Parts: sequence; C-alpha cells; structure tokens
Amino acid sequence: MKPSRLFTASCTALIVTAMSFALRGAATASWVSDLHLTNEQAGWINGSAFWGFTLAMIVGGPLVDSWGLNRILGLAFVGHAAGIVLSVVAWNFWSLFAGTLLFGIANGSVEAACNPLVASLFPDNKTTKLNHFHVWFPGGIVIGGLTSFLFGKLGLGWQVQFATMLIPLACYGLLFFKQPFPQTERVQRGESTGSMFAACLSPGFIVMVGCMLLTAASELGPGQWIPSILEHAGVSGILVLVWITGLMAVGRMFAGPFVHNLSPIGMLIGSAIVSALGLYAMSHTTGAMLFAAATVFAFGVCFFWPTMLGFVAENYPKTGALGLAIMGGAGMLSVSFVLPVIGSWYDAGIAARTSVGAAPSGEALAAIQAAAGLEALGKVALLPLLLTAAFVAIAVSKRKAAEVPARVA
Repeated sequence: MKPSRLFTASCTALIVTAMSFALRGAATASWVSDLHLTNEQAGWINGSAFWGFTLAMIVGGPLVDSWGLNRILGLAFVGHAAGIVLSVVAWNFWSLFAGTLLFGIANGSVEAACNPLVASLFPDNKTTKLNHFHVWFPGGIVIGGLTSFLFGKLGLGWQVQFATMLIPLACYGLLFFKQPFPQTERVQRGESTGSMFAACLSPGFIVMVGCMLLTAASELGPGQWIPSILEHAGVSGILVLVWITGLMAVGRMFAGPFVHNLSPIGMLIGSAIVSALGLYAMSHTTGAMLFAAATVFAFGVCFFWPTMLGFVAENYPKTGALGLAIMGGAGMLSVSFVLPVIGSWYDAGIAARTSVGAAPSGEALAAIQAAAGLEALGKVALLPLLLTAAFVAIAVSKRKAAEVPARVA
C-alpha cells in the first residue's frame, strides 16, 4: 500500500469535485441567457448536484466497508466522465439538470470514499489531515475559477471550460488504478455494522448532523451564487470567488496550530461568528470593498466542513464511514434547498426594484441586480448566527461532562 499516492489521488479527485463548483457558479448567468431560464431554475440545476451528492453519500457510506473503497471510487470516475459529457452537450433545463445530477453523484462518491480513506491512513492525526485533504476543495475552486476567467477572456464558452475537468479526472483515475486500499477504521477495530448504525442514532451525533445542515448552507450556498451576483456589483464575481477559496486553502493548510490551540469546537464557534460578519458586510458594500468583506467571509467558513468531520471522527468514532457519509450528505442536502431559495430571493428583489411595465437595461439593470443579489446573500447571515448559539451550547455541555468525572474523583 502507498499512503502518499492514495492521499494524492484523493486530493486530485477532490479537485475535480471543486472545479465543478466554480465552473457551475461562473456559468450560471450564461445558462439563464443561453437556455432561457429563470434564476430560480438555475438554482434548481445547481441544487441537483447537491441532491446527487447526498444520494451517493447516504447510499455509498454504508457500502464503503462491505463493497470496498476502490469500487466506490470507480463509480465516482464513471459518474464524473458521464456528467461532464452530458453537461457539455446540454440543450435545455432537463438535460443540464441530468448532467449536473450525475456529477453530484460522482462528487458524493468521492467524499464517501475519501473521508474514511484519509481517516484510515492517518488515524492519529485525523482533524489536521482532513483539513489538509480539504485544502483541495477551495484549491480546486481556485483552479476552476481561474480557468473560467482566462477561458472567458479568450472567448471560450462554458462548455469548453467544463471539458477541462477531464484532465484531473484522468489523473486521479490513473493514480487509483489497481492500488491496494486499507480497511476502514471500523473494520480494523472489529466493530459490527449494528454498532455503527446504533452510534449514528446517538443524540450528540444527531445534533452535529443538524449543525452540518447550517454550516454547509452558510459556506456553499453563497459560494455558488457569488460569481453571478457580484458580477453586477462592480467587480469580477469569479475573481472574488477565487480570492475567497484561495484564502480558505491557505487557512486549511495551516489548520494544525488552530486545532491544537483552540480545540475543534472553539474553531467552530469562531468560524460561525466571523462568517456571519462576512455575509452581513458583503450585503452592505459594493465595488472593491467587496474583496474586504469576502476576506472576512473566507476566514469564517474556512474550517467549517473539515472541522465538522474531524469533530465527529474524534468524538463519535463508532459511527465510522457511515457517520462521515451522513454528515457530508446532510450538508449537501441542505445546500440543494438553500440554492433555489437564494435564487427566489434574488428574483423577488429584482421584481421589487422594478416598476410595473418597466424594462430597465444597461447600468440601471446591473444596479438593480447587484442590490437584489447582495440583499439575498445578507439574509443567509442568519444561519451562522444560529450556529454560534448551537456551538456554544455544545461547548458548555462538553465542559460539564468533563467536570463530572473530576468531581467524582
């Protein structure tokens, strides 16, 4: 077994997943005009990627132990290839919906297999290594965002941009090909499937699943809409997304000291507060100041996803691969619903700012779209505020639980 090769292959597979997020976000405005869609319909298309992700996580999670990591990753490869091709040739709402759904299933298969794979490869350093693995989610978004920006300058459309994902797809397929894989931690410990399912019904784990619904919606919901919305606000929306995700990649690369000094729950409390401030700031700024607000948002959501997974892996280890799959699936499911909601807020904001019978164009239309879109992003700030209260309650509960044995002693 070659741990470094398996880890590199996992990171490359995550790059494909992440590139799709950036390229879809950049292509959303083109879909609306080219395929004659509403913003809400575009939200449903983007949302289908998250439905597929959730489906793959929930179905694939329990199969990881019995079916094998290699077979789940084989499904991911096939799904990515099919999703790319169908998206490139899409001609209407339903064809693009289907291609995006297939891509989502592949993305979920990557997450279902690679999270327990990384945890098994590095059992004594799970949270830090999961942060390092998830560096390549924002890293892949940077790659996809820059690809979209540069290809757009060259006059190459979103179909060509989507086809570039075939390159990292081929790379991770070759890296994983015929490699031996480790057993998951649960199998190594000899714990039964029944105990894994029982652990997933524990109250503490269920609370963390609820929190995952909100952390994922806070991070990925705005992320999918930022390129389209901010394009009308005086800046390049895709470059703002590249900036945000680049900062996230740097933050996750140096997550180790934060984990050791703050503890995972301390990191989550700080992340929730800062992300709420960032979303609020974005909804009240325009032009170059959006980069400053985006910086705050980036550092807020930076540690959400991997730290949530690391917290569960360390505090609820008996949930195994299924627990990580449920967490990831719940997160993506929430995003699938929040995307069309943001789209409907966006449409409603535009309608509220447009006089009956009027058809604004040019700068007037751009100003209306910018104001409506930024207002929609601001409404999402309520989610991290709710998370702040939830994480503080979890921290207090953990502290009280730790004090009980000390008092008994």
